[in-house]
Amino acid sequence: MWIVKIYNRFSSLNRLVVPGIIALCMLFACSRLEKSEGPTFGNGFHNGWADQQSIVIWTRLTQNPEMNFEGEPFIPLSTERREYLDKLGNSDSIYRAQVPDSLSLADMEGACPGAAGEVKLNCFSMLDPDVRIETGWESVDPEKNFTKQWRLEGLQANTRYQVEIFCRSHSKAPISDTVTGTFITPPGEGSVDEIRFCVVTCHDYIRRDDPRMGHRIYPSMLATVPDFFVHTGDIEYYDKMNPWAMTEELMRFKWDRIFALPYQRQFFSEVTTYFMKDDHDALRNDVYPGMRYGSVSFERGVEIFDKEQFPSNPLPYKSIRWGQDLQIWLMEGRNFRSANDLPDGPGKTIWGEEQKDWLYKTIESSNATFKLIISPTPVLGPDRQNKNDNYTNAGFTFEGDEIREFVNRHQNIFLINGDRHWQYVTHPEDTNLWEFGCGAGTDEHAGGWDQSDLRPEHRFLRVGGGYLAGKVTRMEERASLILQHCDVDGNAVHTEQFDVSFSPAQ
Repeated sequence: MWIVKIYNRFSSLNRLVVPGIIALCMLFACSRLEKSEGPTFGNGFHNGWADQQSIVIWTRLTQNPEMNFEGEPFIPLSTERREYLDKLGNSDSIYRAQVPDSLSLADMEGACPGAAGEVKLNCFSMLDPDVRIETGWESVDPEKNFTKQWRLEGLQANTRYQVEIFCRSHSKAPISDTVTGTFITPPGEGSVDEIRFCVVTCHDYIRRDDPRMGHRIYPSMLATVPDFFVHTGDIEYYDKMNPWAMTEELMRFKWDRIFALPYQRQFFSEVTTYFMKDDHDALRNDVYPGMRYGSVSFERGVEIFDKEQFPSNPLPYKSIRWGQDLQIWLMEGRNFRSANDLPDGPGKTIWGEEQKDWLYKTIESSNATFKLIISPTPVLGPDRQNKNDNYTNAGFTFEGDEIREFVNRHQNIFLINGDRHWQYVTHPEDTNLWEFGCGAGTDEHAGGWDQSDLRPEHRFLRVGGGYLAGKVTRMEERASLILQHCDVDGNAVHTEQFDVSFSPAQ
């Protein structure tokens, strides 16, 4: 088994290349702005919802292999003009207020326009390439931003798979482009292999820290060779400038742009990924059902995220076992919530009764050594007094207390959250409660808390960009969970380790 694990961890050649060489090669690729002879994969591909037997693969066809880095800037909006357009809700007015009359959206900086065409997929185990999944040619859906998804079933656990996706313009045309990459399926309950993972939150295009490449945390994380990665939401911000995405067309523009960034495209082609959503990529800040943003309803915003721009799953929450010692729970924080401004009390919810019941039952039935509840928003905090959107705020105290009481009854359950733009570890004295805020994706994006405001429950506080890295290991009769905050360059800034000892029989 150790041979399989080493093979799985190091079989991708790209992971052995010096990051600087990767950056140079990708920078060279970014200079290719010429139009191809057929559709291409300017957004690469990514995966989602992996378990031991299945995964969802997502891709999109584009007119050009790279985004339009040399495009024109959007027209800035004053606060008064933006609020007026939001209230008006007219898509054409919103568009024309930000795109100059003589230009189209394809002319704007960062544009990566979609293209019609056909795609097919091959997927095979890198240990046994003769056992493969091959799809026929299928058209991408122009009504869903020229995207295509496949749910692959019947996979083997603890296995690295190679993915090859081909495209062409029509049934009689030659193949115009190919994109390749890999993913790993989780090991089953009996595995004691080491597991590595990373968790992030809060990215957007305008606050990236490498203008041509994207977010520096991606090569930093890739260098750690993670088995899986979780993005806890706010992957992109509709309600930030350049453009203010108050229409479906502008929302899609922002997804096309951020997923064309070379660092992101490289990372997602190599790492098993779980995407979660929060308010800014569902619709707007602190959103809940019934709200609108410009011409887009909450329901439509959720549909764009859940069914179009990301790998889809029948339910927007899931639990996945990663070997004998680790199980994760991915919580959905927008679809089922009550209005933020309703009076607090029984019935006011963020996670919804069905999801909470599922969480409690699956936690109780799990024999995993370490259990991680991953939430888009905090459960412990502390948070700012002017917020009223999560379980640490006064508006959701009743349900928050219920969840905290449940978690506190158990050993070795850890809360990991996104949303907050600072890194922290919270552990109230004399409790079993631990929460790890992973922090924003860049230093520019960090903020919202005073670095000097260190509370008694804080074991660590840093107002800076970065990510949370995790590792689960077993050595003889001891299992260990290491959770480590890192800066954007991958340097460790704080580490917590938790050990559980077993008798030899276990």
